[in-house]
Amino acid sequence: MVAMIGASALLFRRLTGTTPPPAWGATPAIPPAKSQGYVPTLKMPTARGWTSGQTPLAAPGLKVNAFAAGLDHPRWIHVLPNGDVLVAEAAIENRPPRSVFDYAMVSTMKRAAAMGVSANRITLLRDADRDGVAEIRETFLEGLNQPFGMALLGDTFYVGNTDGIVAFPYAAGSTRITAPGRKLVTFKPDGHWTRSLLPSRDGTKLFAGVGSLTNIGGEGMAVEQGRAAIHELDLASGASRIVASGLRNPVGMAFEPSTGVLWTVVNERDGLGDETPPDYLTSVRDGGFYGWPYCYWGQTVDDRVPQDTAAVATAIEPDYALGGHTASLGLCWLPAGTLPGFPDGMAIGQHGSWNRSTLSGYKVVFVPFADGRPVGPPRDILTGFLAPDERESYGRPVGVEIGPDGSVLVADDVGDVIWRVTGEG
Repeated sequence: MVAMIGASALLFRRLTGTTPPPAWGATPAIPPAKSQGYVPTLKMPTARGWTSGQTPLAAPGLKVNAFAAGLDHPRWIHVLPNGDVLVAEAAIENRPPRSVFDYAMVSTMKRAAAMGVSANRITLLRDADRDGVAEIRETFLEGLNQPFGMALLGDTFYVGNTDGIVAFPYAAGSTRITAPGRKLVTFKPDGHWTRSLLPSRDGTKLFAGVGSLTNIGGEGMAVEQGRAAIHELDLASGASRIVASGLRNPVGMAFEPSTGVLWTVVNERDGLGDETPPDYLTSVRDGGFYGWPYCYWGQTVDDRVPQDTAAVATAIEPDYALGGHTASLGLCWLPAGTLPGFPDGMAIGQHGSWNRSTLSGYKVVFVPFADGRPVGPPRDILTGFLAPDERESYGRPVGVEIGPDGSVLVADDVGDVIWRVTGEG
């Protein structure tokens, strides 16, 4: 039923509108908003997975292989100092829908294998013979609550569960943690459930991304308190504060090394059109407000939302648009030469859209940087996650990380694979 309604809405919008150009870059062309009301555009490919021997398509000069397969919804990657690769396996938990719009989203997500029973574990992968394929696999941590972000500082391993940050004792070289965790800070679960983690450059703090519960604050702003924000946890004192707010769903975070500035990728709101508004990559200003839910891309007001004019007046325009509904999640700084022919810049895992007439994302892209800022158009690293007719997805990229051998690792939570990208040589 949802598929039929979505298809009808899709056909109507194609007949009554034009296809806008992609909204990318520092000065994107963002079409005027067209509210979709209670019948959003729904177009999510059925999750198929990869056939034997099938892989994504690497950009010219690059090659890709499966570092590990047969995982259970791998979302995020963390590389330990000894070269072991940790993978957080988790999914959106089955839940009842909260609204008509949400019912459509939940139904569509289930068809795409994006919602179900969460593995709630972290798996350790080790490539002992250094052939580019992990031959050792161990359960590193289990019994977690939708784990996502991971960090190791000294002898403490930190996990971003959906309901807070938990600390575990860690011994170098361990393949399993069995000791109980210690909860350091509590977050509201549900909604945008991922909790990314990034240590500060001096190792004294942890940044955590906490997404909103709803699309545009439709259940009131009281339930959104502490959400749609990046938090900072002081590890010595245990004090936590919000660094930046108005970020609907900030997921991947990374530092630009020459300036030391924190950057994040953010998933913007739904229901206003194919390219309106675009997801984005932005630097994070301490105390900054980025508009959600009142406005987007600076101070463009969303008239579906009861307004706060004082908040709108302070809204910061993001730095770089990443296309409408691309679901940009992964973020990793790549120094020049990490991949042959690629300069300094950010690699971004784009999970892919479910709510636009022509699908977007479903690839890993690279945004070049110069003098601490994004410059020029993006470049593809991996494509081919989506069937040409857009009816099926073979995979959906999420987390991106530099591997222990200098390769680029990509978590694919539909293909259940960790992909490894290197130069052809």
